[in-house]
Amino acid sequence: MVAGSKAAASGFANLFRSPEKRAEKNSEMLSKQAEYLVHELGQLKGSIVKVGQMMALYGEHFLPDEITAALHQLEDQSAALTWQAVEPHFRAQLGRHYDEFEIDPEPLGAASIGQVHRARRKKDGREVCFKLQYPGVAQAIDTDIEALMGLLKVVRALPKGPDFDEWLDEIRGMLHREVDYQLELETTHFFRERLKDDPRFIVPQVFPEYSTPNLLVTSYEPGIVVGSKECMALSQSRRDSIGYAALDLFFKEFFLWGELQTDPNFGNYRLRIDPAGEQDKIVLLDFGAVKLFPETFMTAYYDVVGGAYYRNRTRLLRGAVGLNFLRDDFPDDVQDSFVKVAYKIIEPFDRRKDNDTPKAALCSNGCYGWGRSNLPERVARSGGSAALSRHFKIPPREFIFMTRKLVGVYTFLSVLDSQIDAGPMLKSYLKRVDIVD
Repeated sequence: MVAGSKAAASGFANLFRSPEKRAEKNSEMLSKQAEYLVHELGQLKGSIVKVGQMMALYGEHFLPDEITAALHQLEDQSAALTWQAVEPHFRAQLGRHYDEFEIDPEPLGAASIGQVHRARRKKDGREVCFKLQYPGVAQAIDTDIEALMGLLKVVRALPKGPDFDEWLDEIRGMLHREVDYQLELETTHFFRERLKDDPRFIVPQVFPEYSTPNLLVTSYEPGIVVGSKECMALSQSRRDSIGYAALDLFFKEFFLWGELQTDPNFGNYRLRIDPAGEQDKIVLLDFGAVKLFPETFMTAYYDVVGGAYYRNRTRLLRGAVGLNFLRDDFPDDVQDSFVKVAYKIIEPFDRRKDNDTPKAALCSNGCYGWGRSNLPERVARSGGSAALSRHFKIPPREFIFMTRKLVGVYTFLSVLDSQIDAGPMLKSYLKRVDIVD
């Protein structure tokens, strides 16, 4: 309770400070409290760390900047357990199948709730991935969330109100979905079936005969890291094709399926480079964060996108109201701010002469230069405008998940430095949901 005592003392002392000194001391105290919070979480493993990581990802909407900045440190604190510690769990999960595999004791990766090992099936040499969930993680989610809320309360950073309660319920639901390996197995299979005839993508095959509630077994799908030297050594046209495919996949999820992989982490993607240079592929990994959005939400979001693309302010604002992001009685300056942000988000697809796309973002052939556009940062600055901020404590949760996914796609294209004109692609998908000029 040391952090709580220091916070109380600081609060009393602030009564005698100037507003400037008060703000400076508050920020200093928050930073110290945040370090305490991260230190406490860093001693733990399991879902409580995952909750902290989710708070870092989404907490900018309801936590002090100092807290979210510190929580981001948790993203690098997922050390793997030793082979001696996890081997008994592999034996327990695989049962009679254990001796059918040679498992690499060195993990491919580790997270707060489990780790992944590569293995080879002895009878045919088939390479697979074993995604092992640490024992007790699923059962501890609710108590771990309460524990984290207790730590936030100690450092006096716990928000209050129904909006935050809704967010907390959503994070709780996301965690329960993420540890549901049967659901992830089914979702992975569904995405594989959806994309099986598209040569641009690879989705791992699942092996239900080996999988359990705590072990997900899929085919091993190698590839290089997005943004690696090998990736960036590809020709501009090949990087453009990869970027075009990534954007097309997002539009399929958004316009056709209403079901999106909402985790923008680049670790969920690999690139399979074709030595002949004919068809590079995107390897899609980890379908534990797939979210099915309500039809009413998607319809309203289509109005926002279509309204922005066609400069139809009435449609755009109607969609924003439908998303519960705006209200009809909001002042004009708030509505104007939202419209400006929406127009900026649609910038890569808008080749009209009267738009305000920076010249630096346009290539000599008229295509949009994602790597030079600095768009995610400019959108973030616009989204934080005073006119919007003073009317919202926490934006609608579905809106934020979708926007986070969009930013992830934009960043993917930026890292690839893709140069494509994607306006016709967006227009064709808008037409498929009956939105035309």
